[in-house]
Amino acid sequence: MPELPEVETVLRTLEDRLQNFTIQKVHVLYDKMIYNNTEMDFEEALVNEQVDEYYRIGKYMIFELTHYYLIAHMRMEGKFYIQENEEVIGKHIHVIFDLGNKQLRYHDTRKFGRMYVYDKTTHFTELDVFKHVGYDAFDSRLTTNYLMQSCENKRVSVKQFLLDQRYIAGIGNIYADEICFSCKFHPSLSVAELKEEDFDHILIETRRILNGAIQAGGSTIRSYTSSLKVDGRFQLQLKVHQQVHQPCKICGTIIEKIKHHGRGTYFCAKCQQRK
Repeated sequence: MPELPEVETVLRTLEDRLQNFTIQKVHVLYDKMIYNNTEMDFEEALVNEQVDEYYRIGKYMIFELTHYYLIAHMRMEGKFYIQENEEVIGKHIHVIFDLGNKQLRYHDTRKFGRMYVYDKTTHFTELDVFKHVGYDAFDSRLTTNYLMQSCENKRVSVKQFLLDQRYIAGIGNIYADEICFSCKFHPSLSVAELKEEDFDHILIETRRILNGAIQAGGSTIRSYTSSLKVDGRFQLQLKVHQQVHQPCKICGTIIEKIKHHGRGTYFCAKCQQRK
């Protein structure tokens, strides 16, 4: 699943290549991709709308248009392609935006992606799609105190907490493993055991790792590919995720893999002894 760095990379690449494009027509080829509107309403609303600004909250991309917000979530395997009008439409292309001399096409093998259109009657942060979405990892409101309060009276593990989009938006399995490793926490460590300095450490390392991944264009592992000709070089910097049977880059101990609450989880038993 594309996580915050991959989504940011896709969004900024679209902004760089398309800039303030105008949507001339929309073709919805799979109506279940559209969540808060009918297929017809979605298509009609976007005609002649120009993209003015690009934003992101967690794993959501927000395109501010003339009169609407277009919001997209790529979920497990979504990708965007910029293609010529005459190019063959692949079997997994589900939404097409006509931009005049080219098309922006949304490709999703598993059809889990979501798109929404909202009137600009309120700021996008107040929309119902974000009702249960926490602060973006780079939001200034995401503080040590906020993390401490969010974990109050909870018995979940650090990794479960990092993955819960209700508290921090944008972290998925890849970066949760990397954050736990960097903080020297075993993934199963309970948040009830954490002290203020631990939450401070989590916040610092989360932003450091995610920012590094953004600078490297994300991680091109599993379903995330360079569909917009962007190389995800951060996979070369991963310390534990998908490094099973490889020696730890810090201590040389062989990296292990376990199932933690249904998620493949990678860690170093020596570096991450605190549990």
